[in-house]
Amino acid sequence: MPAERVAMRQVREIIRLKFSAGISTREIARRLGIAASTVRETLRRFEGAGLGWPLPDGMSDGDLEAALYANHGTKRGHRRHAEPDWPTVHRELKRKHVTLVIVWDEYIAANPGGYSYSRFCELYRGFESKLSPTMRQTHAAGERLFVDYAGDGVPVVIDRLTGEIRKAQIFVAVLGASSFTFAHASWTQALPDWIDAHVRALEVIGGVPHLLVPDNTKTAVIKACLYDPQVNRTYAEMAAHYDTAILPARPRRPRDKAKVEQAVLIVERWLLGRLRHRTFYSLAEVNAAIGELMTHLNEERPIRRLGVTRRQLLEQIDRPALKSLPSEPYEFSEWRTRRVGIDYHIEVAAHYYSVPHRFARAEVDARLTARTVEIFLKGERIAAHMRMSGNHKHTTVAEHMPSSHRRYAGWTIERIRADARLIGPATAALCELILEHRSHPEQGFRACLGIVRLARPYGTGRLEAAADRAIDIGARTYGSVKSILDNHLDRRPAQKRATDGTPILHSNIRGPRYYN
Repeated sequence: MPAERVAMRQVREIIRLKFSAGISTREIARRLGIAASTVRETLRRFEGAGLGWPLPDGMSDGDLEAALYANHGTKRGHRRHAEPDWPTVHRELKRKHVTLVIVWDEYIAANPGGYSYSRFCELYRGFESKLSPTMRQTHAAGERLFVDYAGDGVPVVIDRLTGEIRKAQIFVAVLGASSFTFAHASWTQALPDWIDAHVRALEVIGGVPHLLVPDNTKTAVIKACLYDPQVNRTYAEMAAHYDTAILPARPRRPRDKAKVEQAVLIVERWLLGRLRHRTFYSLAEVNAAIGELMTHLNEERPIRRLGVTRRQLLEQIDRPALKSLPSEPYEFSEWRTRRVGIDYHIEVAAHYYSVPHRFARAEVDARLTARTVEIFLKGERIAAHMRMSGNHKHTTVAEHMPSSHRRYAGWTIERIRADARLIGPATAALCELILEHRSHPEQGFRACLGIVRLARPYGTGRLEAAADRAIDIGARTYGSVKSILDNHLDRRPAQKRATDGTPILHSNIRGPRYYN
């Protein structure tokens, strides 16, 4: 039976038995009751059509017949149609608003009497089926940047003496349309390194895509959800700064990020395989080596079957569709939720920052950058400070203080100490004890200020004696010192503790039974 007249049902069976079951040509012919030459001719046409097994989903018998027997009956010497430049067709289809109809129209305009539209489409599908899965995916120009971390890191010697080694993490980003790939090494996959890698990637690309597509890593996505994933606030703020959006891949849907999965595989083989014999002693050395290899991958190595480099595709396809970079790169910031204390300060990174006193006890959001601390209430900024070190001290703006506190704002620890020393050593020592043991400096300021001002009505001599008595009995408050002066206890000699261990009897000593 001639091969051309075999039913499509039998053609499919021939292909299945050959490529799925691995049965010989003669055995296929015996099972189907057809000539072995027919089986060989059918398989020859199948291979010549550029098809693969399994057949593409949705391929009808008509499509299969057209692919196998399109040129059947062509007379010897008949003029062949001009073959389209399929890599160029594939690149053009990535441009916005470009369809197969438009590309075919342009082909016919340049080659009158060329392939019909249906045949043109069939041949293109055959070319497309030979591309890698990531190349076959349809990605519009400038639309998506896929981001992820490589599974393996680069070993770095961080201590030459002990030989201690630490793994550097490899961040990978790839543009969907051009496959332009970026890689960068960092010590961790934590939020600061995650954001920094994004900023560097966008700078290298030289533009901003419409979407960022991360995996559902905890760094990027606080709560993974098929319908409404919750994105980390800092990550979302970075995206807003670059006027782009974040679209996390669906949970347990690896095909959503097949592009970056393939890029990660390429980077691991391209980088880690070539760097396996090198020894690095710093992160800078790793990134310098990565930069050289990525330049070669993007600018010197053509993509198989397309014949152009990733850099060329970036410039031709993605560049016109990318958004412009902002004038300033994003500055990393973190958000913390805090409740304002009764003293109208919040604690951030072991330091206290003031807010207007009317917001005491309110819940606020603090935004931390390397240099500033901004405090927001319901989206409105209510305070801003220069960021200080975590020394458990206070940064207070005078305008934030209530009027009753503001009159003490001109006082400092140095001034209080100087005025106390002018009165006498006992007053200076008492003020020093008060300043050291108060949890909030304002409390110490006010107590010491009150004690120093007692010198006006009572005199420096009596105040010095009262301070000495207060130290002796452990009284470290303004009220105790004033009570000593009011009751003229400063004029009575304090009863000293006996050196022989004899209990001291005094009307002001309550004893252990009082507390029971």
